[in-house]
Amino acid sequence: MDKQHILDEIIRTAKENGDNPLGVRAFEKEAGIKESDWRGKYWRAWGDALREAGYEPNIMQPAYDEDLLVRKMVSLIQELGRFPTRSDVMLKSRQDRNFPSHNVFRRRFGRNAEVAKKILDYAQDQGDLVDVVEICRPLCKTSPARPSKDTGGEGDKFGFVYLIKSGRYHKIGRSNSAERREYELKIQLPEKAKLVHKIKTDDLCGIEEYWHKRFADKHKNGEWYELSSKDVKSFRRRKFM
Repeated sequence: MDKQHILDEIIRTAKENGDNPLGVRAFEKEAGIKESDWRGKYWRAWGDALREAGYEPNIMQPAYDEDLLVRKMVSLIQELGRFPTRSDVMLKSRQDRNFPSHNVFRRRFGRNAEVAKKILDYAQDQGDLVDVVEICRPLCKTSPARPSKDTGGEGDKFGFVYLIKSGRYHKIGRSNSAERREYELKIQLPEKAKLVHKIKTDDLCGIEEYWHKRFADKHKNGEWYELSSKDVKSFRRRKFM
């Protein structure tokens, strides 16, 4: 495991967490880099790795006030004109270091339905947030998710965002079975299709959109991209999003 790669991952995951470095266990889960990959090899302790990446270790971050989190989400809803996806929150926290990360909202409120309910209660009390009320109200209604042919269903069901290679191009798509999608493409394409990697997620649309935007300058046609080995490596580093 290359030292610079570990430092790059520390910085990347910290930025996605509101510019706050992750603890060693959270980092291992997020980046897929084990403690044995760095301890005694590059650094004596996790704090030493954080310092070299430019962060101060073991600084306790104050907990976000629940009302502040709700107001932050309300402002993002009004900015987008819709309820934010996980990718929207990730991008916003990257652009604005004062905006909490997706993980902060998830830990405090749970899934989207719970977040929407908190925001709806707040917006109704304010009286002047009709647009926010109309956006959040449908998300608070409990109804069974209807799985589609290739997404494996939306809502809280898990599926995969996959990377498949055929010839010199890669396809980024979503499915409840990446292996089944690989088989379907094999019988459709003139060149052999191979599953390169899959990322497990409960936000199929949001995570697929994240990777489409990340590689937008490599886009060719449909969901096909001309990716470099570095691009593929960055995709393969993620096991869950």
